[in-house]
Amino acid sequence: MNWYLAKLIFRIVCGDGEHTPQFDEQLRLISAGSKEEVFKKAQHVGKKEQETFYNRRQQLVQWQFINVSEIYVISELIDGAELYSRIEERDNAEAYIDVVNHKANNILFTSTHQLLQLA
Repeated sequence: MNWYLAKLIFRIVCGDGEHTPQFDEQLRLISAGSKEEVFKKAQHVGKKEQETFYNRRQQLVQWQFINVSEIYVISELIDGAELYSRIEERDNAEAYIDVVNHKANNILFTSTHQLLQLA
């Protein structure tokens, strides 16, 4: 068995969908014996986690699973190894840096962010 990172893509549709298209990209850790197995398992997770609910404005919100867009094998766990990278382009660099620093402060100095427990 190997460990893989699989990128699952969901489309978020709110109300009648008359808004800027939104997509959620999720990286999931999956154990599998082959590329085909990890792909099927990742698709199963995505389909299982589709959901529909009403937001606080009573608009229907749909999380629609699109597909698995990427799979990466993790050959070994190395301290500090890069698992994912994405270039972010923003109109306002200072605002983006402020958001990143604010999130970092929340991690260290408040209890609002907890470490992800995978169990």
